[in-house]
Formats: sequence, structure tokens, C-alpha cells
Amino acid sequence: MHQGPNGAIAYEALPGSGPAIVFLGGLKSDMTGTKASFLRDWCARRARAFLRFDYTGHGASAGRFEDGTIGAWTADALSVIGAATAGPLVLVGSSMGGWIMLEVALAIPDRMAALVGIAAAPDFTEELMWESFTEAQREALLRDGVVTLPNPYDPAGYRIGRALIEEGRTRLRLPGPIPITAPVRLLHGQRDAEVPWRTALRLAERLASEDVRVTLIKDGDHRLSREPDLALLAETISGLGA
Repeated sequence: MHQGPNGAIAYEALPGSGPAIVFLGGLKSDMTGTKASFLRDWCARRARAFLRFDYTGHGASAGRFEDGTIGAWTADALSVIGAATAGPLVLVGSSMGGWIMLEVALAIPDRMAALVGIAAAPDFTEELMWESFTEAQREALLRDGVVTLPNPYDPAGYRIGRALIEEGRTRLRLPGPIPITAPVRLLHGQRDAEVPWRTALRLAERLASEDVRVTLIKDGDHRLSREPDLALLAETISGLGA
């Protein structure tokens, strides 16, 4: 465990050659997920440095999920990256992790070798949550500080805190240019029912880097965790030459 700014953070770091690959998971996911485990094993076979961890309020880390914000989870990422890695990094961000990936890259630009987004979801708190809330959900969130949303991955739903929405508004990235100059690869399934695949095109347009490529998987879903999807992820990372 690493003692981060928001509590204890569960993590696993593999030593090896660099640039180190850092996996940034999605909302309510943890470091035992399919993509995180695949990358861990892929790096281990190649003696490649690797880091995976659970944000606070996720997995084996401390804290309550509904207290989390994009800023807090970015601080978690920066803290454990600082403690467990050295030198250049390849950030791999899945869904919400794609937004955290941008925040980390903006905070420590000199360490960025490359970024790989998997169904990256910048600005999702506003565009995919708040803007789609019913009036009753908005009222409940503002009144109670939390609202439970139905979710296909959890029958109990997700308890979304007011702070996640309000703090997220201070970090919206798609309205303007994003001053990241490292190479970026964006993978997105066109059957993604959670994050529109056109988000990848919008993100590509906003990034300052000239080395940006978007790969659309026509039959791909949000998770992109099938064997061909994982093979594509590995091929994408290998192709970066980082």
C-alpha cells in the first residue's frame, strides 16, 4: 500500500526496462480487471516496468467511492506514479482513466513518452452524466449530495457524489485546446454504448500533438477486453517504439 493524499492506495509495480507502462482504470473498476491483468502479464514477459493501482474509493484502496473526484483520483495517480516509477512513462487510460491520463500528462509533461486511450472519456461527468440526468436526479443530487444511477456493470447502481460533477466542471478538456505534445493513440469501439466513439475524434482534434492516431473497432464495445482487442492494445503499445 502507498499512503497517498486521499488515503491508502493499493498498487502493484513491476521493475523492468522503460518507459514504464502505467494503467489508469475506469470508473468503479479496479486493478484486477481484464485489461490491467493482461498488461501486467504482457509487461512481465518482456521485463518491462509496469504500474497498476486502485484509485481511492476503488478496489482495495481506502475511502468511499462517492467522495471521489477527477482531481482527487488524479492526485492519487500522481502520488503513486511518483513513488513507484522513474523516468519516461507510457500512460494507458481506460474510459475515465482516459481523462485521468490527460490530467497526469498535463501535470508532468516532461515524463510523457506516449499516451494510449481505450474508450477515453474526458468530460464524462458533464456530457454523459449531468446532461443526461432527469430533473428528479438533478434535484436529488443537489439536495442529498449523492444520487444512485443505474449501471449495466453493477445491479446496485453507482452512487455519484455532487463533488464529482461540480469538480469535474473545473477540468473539462474538450471545449478548448489540450497542450499535450506527446504521441497519442486512441482506441474506441463503434458499438460502445457508454462513451460515443466520436469522442475519440473530438479529443484527437483538441490535442496539440501532431502524432495522434485514432483506431475505430467497428464491432468493439466499451470495454474492449476481448482477445482481439487486447492484441490490438499490445500491438499499439509496441508500435509506439517507446
